[in-house]
Amino acid sequence: MTAAASTGLTPEQVDRFVADGFVKLENAFPAGTGQRCLDELWAATGCDRDDPATWTRPVIRLGGFSTPPFREAANTPALHAAFDQLAGEGTWEPLGGLGTFPVRFPVDFPPGDDGWHVEASFQGEHGEPRVDLASRGRALLLLFLFSDVGPDDAPTKVRIGSHLDVPRLLEPHRTEGMEWMPLCAEAIAASEHRPTALATGKLGDVYLCHPFLVHSAQRHRGTVPRFMAQPPLVPRRPLALDGANPVAAAIREGLRGSR
Repeated sequence: MTAAASTGLTPEQVDRFVADGFVKLENAFPAGTGQRCLDELWAATGCDRDDPATWTRPVIRLGGFSTPPFREAANTPALHAAFDQLAGEGTWEPLGGLGTFPVRFPVDFPPGDDGWHVEASFQGEHGEPRVDLASRGRALLLLFLFSDVGPDDAPTKVRIGSHLDVPRLLEPHRTEGMEWMPLCAEAIAASEHRPTALATGKLGDVYLCHPFLVHSAQRHRGTVPRFMAQPPLVPRRPLALDGANPVAAAIREGLRGSR
């Protein structure tokens, strides 16, 4: 699903977010801003962008970046409007920068991190990653493209509609949530029947994903390294499951499907 950055999301696209679990906002931040970010990212990799002989690892993970171009990319009017539409106006924290960046290179061996999963959203009392029905700590999963990404350029794979399979797994654990790894195992099995889409696009595009969407990385089979940020949109307060926003609406839809 795509959206025009100047107008935000249409009602039809919001409906598809509830049904599919993701929407692509094209030209969400300016290409010029993205190129400034890309210069910093290349420097941080320690690789030479013009010398593929220096690309020796399938993936390099970079931490958060909060310099002006990253803050600009993360906080455009188009993105803020889309955050309001999907998570609810006034319910989320503005992004102070962007990270983490899994930079993927066309190297001919497995990356080792390409399993299907959902994202963890908070830490339990013993520090273990967990997920709960209200998606504590994560209002949306965001995928910021800082390079053009075609089908061979290690686009993130997503299972369309898989976010609807996760609420029924979490419902018996409303108070404490579930540990991340057991939840992933159950979510992978529950969503095996779902069709797959690829998060392809241009530098400047951003995918806005439901926090329960089942997704995975994959090996790079192209020629140009892929740069992407995958920060959470952090909520200001716990999600109200009876709220009118599309994130909560999708959770309720998933729960209805389990009955």
